[in-house]
Amino acid sequence: MSAENTSATNLAECGVSIILPVHNAFDWLPECLDSVLCQSFLDVGPLELSVYNDGSTDSSLETIQSWKDTKMQEKNIHVVITGHTGDPKGVGFAKNKAISQSSGRFLCFLDADDVMHKDRILCQYEAAKKNPNTIIGSKFHRLPEKSTERYTEWANNLTSEQLYLQAYTSHGPTVIMPTWFCEREVITSAGGFDEGGKGTPEDLILFYKHLSKGGKLIRVDEDLLMYRYHPKAETFSINEQTIWNHRVKFLEERILSQWGKFSIWNAGKQGRKLFCSLSLDNQKKVKMFCDVDDKKIQKQFYTYENSKEKPKPKVPIVHFLDVEPPVVICVKLNLSGNFEENLAKLDFTEGNDYIHFN
Repeated sequence: MSAENTSATNLAECGVSIILPVHNAFDWLPECLDSVLCQSFLDVGPLELSVYNDGSTDSSLETIQSWKDTKMQEKNIHVVITGHTGDPKGVGFAKNKAISQSSGRFLCFLDADDVMHKDRILCQYEAAKKNPNTIIGSKFHRLPEKSTERYTEWANNLTSEQLYLQAYTSHGPTVIMPTWFCEREVITSAGGFDEGGKGTPEDLILFYKHLSKGGKLIRVDEDLLMYRYHPKAETFSINEQTIWNHRVKFLEERILSQWGKFSIWNAGKQGRKLFCSLSLDNQKKVKMFCDVDDKKIQKQFYTYENSKEKPKPKVPIVHFLDVEPPVVICVKLNLSGNFEENLAKLDFTEGNDYIHFN
């Protein structure tokens, strides 16, 4: 067997393929690629870098090719580079292409503007071997420091149970995409990433498909990634309403379909928006809204004026201390208000008595 065939066999059996979609990432690629070279996993098993260049117009492709022919070759990292010119086709398309041309049994996802800790792949590889059908994540930090503090604190401090229970919030996947590591079968069994192009939350869609198929989630509780925050990030191209629609659909399928009746915490804009977004069957399950605002409570009822039903649905509004579980909570976490203290007064259990949709 040739050395090339031996390498391919080793990758398929125990190797890791880094999945790197690239679009105009010249400013960040040197630091990103250097973090690939520094991986301690290189002492354990074969490593591959699979790059798909999604219509870059800067020097991204030339940079990667130069590193392939010199530094990557010196480290025995197998590099596959393909791509296209012209209009970019989106992150989902680029990820699927990078996956299809790769050979590793395990896939490590990396954004071109992020930087891995030297032990990232090794730590997640060890976890993945013990946990089949699982998306493995990790803790992370942001650059610049203190950007998206609430989001970072939320993601890094979720319990193992909350990785599932808080999958409906506006924060997106509880295991953030730049830290994903899994067996190849996890992605293929979910049908790969959605290729809807710019504005498509491809990671959220696959995340929900994975959970719907009984897939598991784990987070390695070590900071293994620098997750860069900048105005050119792809996440800013995704419409909030698109994400909202996916969240509502998943909430209805996974939670509300199991509940006979439920309440909504927040008689304001977000709570009413959720009510109006629900299917007619689920709207009829809503027993009450609850709130802390006396002005809203004094109205006593919320009337769904846009309903085609006659008479128009009227839902009671009560004080939060009088709410009847289970409850869908539409209040943002970790703000300066007293929400967490109020919730604690009810002695409710997350997952049984309430679910967060904030």
